[in-house]
Amino acid sequence: MELSRRQRAALVAICDTFAPGLDGLPAASEAGVPDEIVGAFERHPRKGEVQEILRLLSVWEHAARPPRRFSSLPLAERERVLRSWRDSSLERKRSAYKVLRKAVLHHYFGLPGPARASLGYPGALERTGVALPFEPERAHGDLRIDCDVCVVGSGAGGGTAAGVLAAAGLEVVVLEAGEPATFNGEEIDSLQRLYLEGAASATEDQSLDFLAGWCLGGGTTVNWTTALRTPDDVREEWAAHGVPAFTSDEFARSFDAVEERMDVNEDHGTASGRDLVLERGAEALGWHVGAQPRNVRGCDQNGVCGYCGFGCALGAKRGTAETWLADAAATGARVLVGVRAQRVLVERGAAVGVDAGPVQVRARAVVVACGAFHTPALLRRSGLANAAIGQNLRFHPVTLVAGEFEEPIKSWEGTLQARYSEEHARLDGGYGVRYETAPVHPGFFGAGLQWDGARESLDLAKRYPYLAPVFPLVRDRDAGEVVVGRDGEPSARYRLSPYDLRHLRAGFVGAARILEAAGARRIVSTHARPVSWEPGERGVGHFLAEADARGWDPNRVLYASAHIMGTARMGGSPAGSACDPTGETWEVARLVVCDGSTFPTASGVNPMISIAAVAHLNASALASRLA
Repeated sequence: MELSRRQRAALVAICDTFAPGLDGLPAASEAGVPDEIVGAFERHPRKGEVQEILRLLSVWEHAARPPRRFSSLPLAERERVLRSWRDSSLERKRSAYKVLRKAVLHHYFGLPGPARASLGYPGALERTGVALPFEPERAHGDLRIDCDVCVVGSGAGGGTAAGVLAAAGLEVVVLEAGEPATFNGEEIDSLQRLYLEGAASATEDQSLDFLAGWCLGGGTTVNWTTALRTPDDVREEWAAHGVPAFTSDEFARSFDAVEERMDVNEDHGTASGRDLVLERGAEALGWHVGAQPRNVRGCDQNGVCGYCGFGCALGAKRGTAETWLADAAATGARVLVGVRAQRVLVERGAAVGVDAGPVQVRARAVVVACGAFHTPALLRRSGLANAAIGQNLRFHPVTLVAGEFEEPIKSWEGTLQARYSEEHARLDGGYGVRYETAPVHPGFFGAGLQWDGARESLDLAKRYPYLAPVFPLVRDRDAGEVVVGRDGEPSARYRLSPYDLRHLRAGFVGAARILEAAGARRIVSTHARPVSWEPGERGVGHFLAEADARGWDPNRVLYASAHIMGTARMGGSPAGSACDPTGETWEVARLVVCDGSTFPTASGVNPMISIAAVAHLNASALASRLA
């Protein structure tokens, strides 16, 4: 992609305003940040969004008062212009500011070099990972395949379904759009290779960032190994949507089978520095704190473990590539990588295969497990018209609160997630927040870093080793939607409702109290306009009041999610669901959905095991029908 001279000048000036190269560090332009951002533009699937940014860059020189050009202003004046966009009453200006800040500081601190080294981060691990237990195939030229079942996707849903179907004696072909997860531990390179849209996905208004795996094994390859069952009250809620199987013994047996095959256990729960902060704070308050069950075997739970968001260096993570897919491959299933399904082939009201461009698969049945962002897009591209497809989008939104401690926490190290608190999980019936923590590497840190000027931002960045993150994870009651453009690509529309925002604000206070009780000397939020609090001077109510003054509207504070659910939900009627109680679509026979899009409502806990159990249940039913 070639930027015009005007566009490039604007991009360089913006980069060097966010990161001008203080304290002997290189400016962002000297560190290669503009070229990295252009590369991200080139990879972005929704070209309309890229064109909006390019149009903005074309006129950016006039963001200051004419006749002065932005790039000609002194640094303090350029900073003033950026702050005016950050604090604007216009959502589109705040959205544009967020996109630019996130892109610049993500690359500035995430790329190898002096800026990252100044944070005290040791860099990538000197490890190369472990070979997969099977060799996936790569299509060369046109390929025609006949089989019993074509499974689209290889994550918690697709991988599990493939294992179940292959074990039933059926010929299975798995199509995965991503690549195998070769490990190198380098953050930005890994994010670009293994995550949806290079880990830069966001809702249409940019107000919520979300993550999803885009590699062999999907989310099970790159997630944080938290392996929790769907709570009983949520299962009852799902059953009330017309799917009685959710409270059945059969579903319980699916959980048992999934947990056994994926080695879910509580024997690898050594608390990281982050987890110790959460545990110490919760216990000091007299709040619930528990150990997270994890799907690992032989995990070191020390320095290596914190890097497993980039794939597991030890082969200890028991994702679908190491378990269900390996089982399927051992019985003759074919697993193809780098193959993206374009549409499901439908004849006489039944699925008969998959069109994946040069790869054409004919099958007796099709399982769709592309994740709750891409599954509705595939269904729409395949001609399905049910109104529920794409509706009921749930995210488990979080915001981040960080405590600064006297001792180094090194948030990139240690067990991915070992502790949690459910103290406020049921603020209103089954709705509320869970408190968790997670590893934060420099690229993600930069993407969420507060910015009130280059000096203030860099000073905070240098406290990175001493910061411990705690986040409230909201079980969202109210939904958004995934819409599919003319180009067939999905986009997400979602905004936190007043109901869910009340719970998030309560969780914001709860996270701050945990950090205060754990001994934090200073606590900061991720509001775009910085908010900080030093416990002891004033109470937590002052911190909340300052946060309220900054606002909770889109792009005034960081919202993020790694859980996408509900966009092709199962139910008792086509009037309110996309799939019947067995996961088969109401419109097309032998087309079965086996991923998180089937959830009638949000699971309320990290959804990997729930997805795998639903896939096990639905795939078992399909295997019986095909037999």
